[in-house]
Amino acid sequence: MERVVLEGFHAVKHALRFGGRVDPVVVLDRAAAVALARSHAPDLVGFFADRAREVDAAGFTSVVGRAHPTGVGGLAERPAAHWSAAPRTAPLVLLDNPRNLGNFGAVVRVAAGLGARGVVSTGDVDPWHPTVLRGSAGLHFAVPVGRVAGPAELTGELIAFDADGEDLRHARVPDDAVLAFGSERHGLSAAVRASADRVVSLPMRPGVSSYNLTTSVAMALYHWELFRRAS
Repeated sequence: MERVVLEGFHAVKHALRFGGRVDPVVVLDRAAAVALARSHAPDLVGFFADRAREVDAAGFTSVVGRAHPTGVGGLAERPAAHWSAAPRTAPLVLLDNPRNLGNFGAVVRVAAGLGARGVVSTGDVDPWHPTVLRGSAGLHFAVPVGRVAGPAELTGELIAFDADGEDLRHARVPDDAVLAFGSERHGLSAAVRASADRVVSLPMRPGVSSYNLTTSVAMALYHWELFRRAS
């Protein structure tokens, strides 16, 4: 099983909270780590008090690779992601050849917060790249995250987001939909757009050219959540 580096208290917190297999967890100062847990994760105070390994700066770097302001880090097993195991009750986010790793991680964070089924990507970027994992604050462990060759591997209505599509405010997003977003610079690929069952657009004031990728995903998932609650 491949292991990934968790940098910082919040990454470790989320991995532990969502069932990640984290070993070891290293801290520079156990008392400081316990204090962080008391203020930010009371459910994990016992873990940091009893099971975290206190190390010096060299020992911390040997595990995490570099220093971190929180003095907390660890190693975790990368969980397997499966997309066709059961009918989905929440949309799957598809990122079409994403290039900005920080934004990729932020999308995972939004997807976890709004209850998406998972985040998949096409292209050559590893969805578990350290920069992506850093951007998600460890919330890769809250939703499945992985890579596919293309939308043909996924089931459900494929809804592509593009500026010339149907206004999202007039559209319903099924629970088992796949929501496809292109990269911020190049947009959707021709292959993904051609595979789409529907193309929708986000509402936007005239004169504004685009939204940040993370904002777009958040708006789409929030729209789905509002309609789901209203039905």
